[in-house]
Amino acid sequence: MSGLKLFHTTNCGVTEVTPRLAEVEADVQGLIEAHMETMLGVRFLASEYVIDCVNGGRIDSLGLDENGAPVIVEYKRGTDAGAINQGLYYMSWLMAHKDAFRNLVRDRLGASAASQVLWRAPRLICVAGDFTRYDVHAVREHRRSIDLVRYRFFGKDLLGLETVASVTGRTPAAKRVRRRAAGLPPVRGQGGALAELAEAVDEVMLGLGDGVSWVQRKQYRAYQRLRNFACVCPPQKTKLLVYLKADPRDVDLVPGFTRDVTGLGHHGTGDLEVQLRTPRDVERAQDLFRASYAAA
Repeated sequence: MSGLKLFHTTNCGVTEVTPRLAEVEADVQGLIEAHMETMLGVRFLASEYVIDCVNGGRIDSLGLDENGAPVIVEYKRGTDAGAINQGLYYMSWLMAHKDAFRNLVRDRLGASAASQVLWRAPRLICVAGDFTRYDVHAVREHRRSIDLVRYRFFGKDLLGLETVASVTGRTPAAKRVRRRAAGLPPVRGQGGALAELAEAVDEVMLGLGDGVSWVQRKQYRAYQRLRNFACVCPPQKTKLLVYLKADPRDVDLVPGFTRDVTGLGHHGTGDLEVQLRTPRDVERAQDLFRASYAAA
């Protein structure tokens, strides 16, 4: 289970510290939709989205994550055993109506974002007051990417989010393949050294804690908990580039090893660039990897 993350939602001072549930479900939904990119790493697209099928229904929130994957967010005020099944029902509808989602993305974020939707990695995020052990077990039996997130209000201006379970949706066979190779293409003429370096980085990232998953895009591989914490680009001629969510201002930057890329264009997400050339560099970078994992 990841640590509790607190988010300021207003400029008011905290008048009480006792954690509490929302008065109504809409209070949680409204706050998260207003700050969805900060809290979940998801760009907000639509609220109460009506689906056109026989049984009907409304998807609480629709979004697009940092890697271009469709995201359904379902909210429950307290503990509700139906949240996961309801979300999976909506996900099935979404995967059968890709054009409707693309049109929504095009209207909100533009044609470029709509053309790059990552359909092989749709996600369901359930935000609720709590989950049972049966809920946690159930998500591990599904072949979908599902995050269970517990919320609490603290006073008037703090909302806490805590990841209870995060499942990537891959089968056991796929996980074994993942651990045999990092999936990042080797560079010709490098004797496989950089490919081995990429595999070492993959093992380190996956070993940082529970609930780490990855998403492969053409330009990078993103390692994530609820949000991305590291993006690894395919090997260049002499180095492997990793982008982290660690704050460059908190790091003693070393030329040729770490670089602040805030505001600079690059593949993946994160403002701290780490350049890896040798296994020793991977060892040097592990504290930075852990800091980025914790920040996510």
